[in-house]
Amino acid sequence: NVTLDPDTANPHLVLSEDRRSVRWDETPQNLPNNPQRFDTYCSVLGCEGFTVGRHYWEVQLGSRGFWAVGVARDSAWRKGWIYLYPSQGIWAVGICGDKFQAFTSFETVQPLNGRPRTIRVSLDYEKGHVAFFDADNETLAFAFPPTSFNGEKILP
Repeated sequence: NVTLDPDTANPHLVLSEDRRSVRWDETPQNLPNNPQRFDTYCSVLGCEGFTVGRHYWEVQLGSRGFWAVGVARDSAWRKGWIYLYPSQGIWAVGICGDKFQAFTSFETVQPLNGRPRTIRVSLDYEKGHVAFFDADNETLAFAFPPTSFNGEKILP
């Protein structure tokens, strides 16, 4: 289970009391603009990061709207407009419009049967693998090419 870090949450994101779920709200909360907080892009990170091992977790998704799920380097930029690209320290997939895509430096639309309800995120730190699965039917949605995390903490 991923516990979300309220210090990183964009002011439009409201975390549940147990910090295991998040929802968007039109009215931003009045929160301090600390260095960890995403101030423009509606994102939030998990509290626990990884520097070794194999890990996976599942994310239940809403049935409408835009969403993105992934992992980020602890050093990923959080202020102003950011890009969800591996070159920026973020490996993510999501729904943009009506298309499921991997966020890379070029549009990578992935065919899926319908809109996924649950995404499984898989991280193998030593091998540098980040992959996403449609957990409802156990199919691979997208796997990023292997990379090196260079000892840096990777956050959900």
